[in-house]
Amino acid sequence: MPYVRISLLEGKSADYLGSLSDTLHQAMVETFNVPAKDRFHIFHQLASEAFVFDREYMCGPRSDDFVLIAITTGRTRDAATRQAFFRRLADLLEIAPGIRRQDVMVVITNSEMGEWSFGDGVSALPVAV
Repeated sequence: MPYVRISLLEGKSADYLGSLSDTLHQAMVETFNVPAKDRFHIFHQLASEAFVFDREYMCGPRSDDFVLIAITTGRTRDAATRQAFFRRLADLLEIAPGIRRQDVMVVITNSEMGEWSFGDGVSALPVAV
């Protein structure tokens, strides 16, 4: 169950955010082994002084459409799966909502399922007593 935080400069419309979320989820379902009904996306639209990024580092130049996608997942994906996801996501985001490949940065963090609670105050894994 990936939990995704998407940071970008403020001012994007609800339609733009919806398209970004739909496209990201499509790439995750197609290449990252995520179930179709498993979507938890949080948007952080930030003022320019609160979202500082290097416009030239590695894959620049970056524009004001830069998005930082931070994915926390409960299980590790192998290198081939991650690479396929990165490529598919960049391909799809270029189409909708129209984000240049240079403006897409993704960071994946893994955690153990016992570190998750999906609700009701219960761990995702049984706790040994």
